[in-house]
Amino acid sequence: MSVDQFCEPICFRCANDGFSRDMPKLKAVILIGGPQKDTKFRPLTFDIEMPLFPIAGIPMIEHHLGALSSIDNLRDVFICGFYQQSSALSAFMSSAALKYNLHITYLQEYTALGTAGGLYHFRDVLSAGSPDYIFVLNSDICSDFPLQHMLQFHQRVNNSKASDHYTILGVEVSRSQSIKYGALVEDPHTHEVLHYVEKPQSYVSSLINCGIYLFNRNIFHDIQAIREQKEQELDEGSSWSSNSGDAHVQKISLERDLLEHLAGTRRLFLFKEQKFWCQIKTAGSAIYASKLYLAHLRETGSDAVGAATGAPNIRGDVTVRPSAQVDPTACIGPNVVIGENVRVDCGARIRDSIVLDGATIGKHACVLNSIVGWNARVGMWTRVEGTAISPNPNDAKAKFETVDLFSKEGKLIPSICVLGSDVKVDGHVCVRNCIVLPNKDISRSFKNEIIL
Repeated sequence: MSVDQFCEPICFRCANDGFSRDMPKLKAVILIGGPQKDTKFRPLTFDIEMPLFPIAGIPMIEHHLGALSSIDNLRDVFICGFYQQSSALSAFMSSAALKYNLHITYLQEYTALGTAGGLYHFRDVLSAGSPDYIFVLNSDICSDFPLQHMLQFHQRVNNSKASDHYTILGVEVSRSQSIKYGALVEDPHTHEVLHYVEKPQSYVSSLINCGIYLFNRNIFHDIQAIREQKEQELDEGSSWSSNSGDAHVQKISLERDLLEHLAGTRRLFLFKEQKFWCQIKTAGSAIYASKLYLAHLRETGSDAVGAATGAPNIRGDVTVRPSAQVDPTACIGPNVVIGENVRVDCGARIRDSIVLDGATIGKHACVLNSIVGWNARVGMWTRVEGTAISPNPNDAKAKFETVDLFSKEGKLIPSICVLGSDVKVDGHVCVRNCIVLPNKDISRSFKNEIIL
């Protein structure tokens, strides 16, 4: 049986495609990677794939789908990765297809093929119907997704500069942070990308790659050229074994192999307009991303923010699911998400936190800078507190920075507090800057520990 037979796409369709033949045909791909990306998100990803973790009350990649659904003539969205197809992923795709009127197809890689290798492997599926443009989005980002403006920019460049080019979304960050991303140099007049280096050793530019691209079908020819170059290197006497050599050829990076090659060829252009952006790599970044999305929902007039029936003590941006029970004396916010079937008892205080479905916050408990897992219980008069992490307020270009879990000395670096699913914290204790694995009972206070 061939590899392609193992990777048959799984598709969920909307009722109406709403397709207009007077506009360019569009498709989109969301790159979700695989289980190896979930390690920094543990223990939360023991229960669910990282792309489905709820940010501001909905799965991480649902924000992407909502943005894509607003683009005219874009109805085919492909989710590409090498997670095994799960019931949770299938259920999400089915409901999202109906909610956003999209055709959503899961393309499962047979192994980790890299950010460009997966696109090439499924090139026939992605090219079907001869789309004019293909959006490609990384799943682990938080953004206002200015996709319509990006498309208009791309078309203006197409009319004036080049007919065979690609567009990348960029943002400015602080000088010290730029070496942690793909740094690029832009021609300020033409917006052409003149130079690109993925995670450079030293400072190159404060402009970085945001992980959102607009390609055309020629992208597959460019990836094929890179693949052929790798095959040639393999044939010219490299010491690769058969298996590792095949992996070297098939695993192709969009950033290191393609963008670095395209920079300076008048085929890669930069679009910079956006309101907010950050990467979502850790649980701490999930709280910050939730804060950005909640503020965006408020600014756009969404009724999802502040929807806390019977709970007048709301401060700032808060979203509470309808099935949650929040006592009127509880004080919630700012930057709080309360999931389905959560119970918050009298006098509780919650700030800068995510409380997942089925959790219970006891009387007069205090939850700050924390994620409370599914069906977890926090006892009365208990304090669950993490250390807030946010960008440097004195640098307008600074973004949220993902910190390592441990210091060079092997000590746990203070960060947010995470309670895994079904954790029970007894009353009258304090859990500070801890990561608690699922199904643990906490009967005394802990500080700066991983509780296994």
